[in-house]
Amino acid sequence: MKRLTRSRSNRMLGGVIGGLSDYLGIDASLLRVIFVLGLIFSFGTFLLVYLVWIFVVPNDTDVIR
Repeated sequence: MKRLTRSRSNRMLGGVIGGLSDYLGIDASLLRVIFVLGLIFSFGTFLLVYLVWIFVVPNDTDVIR
């Protein structure tokens, strides 16, 4: 079973986008472009979601498998 975790190997800031790309099976670069576009057009909603995910979603090394 796949779990949503923050990536330790594919990270730029907090590893949220890298972990989400692993979970969804989508390229991390594509998700980063979508995230930046979301930042521009959502007036900071994507930034708030990203910051919440940094504290809520565990690192991939912290999860017991």
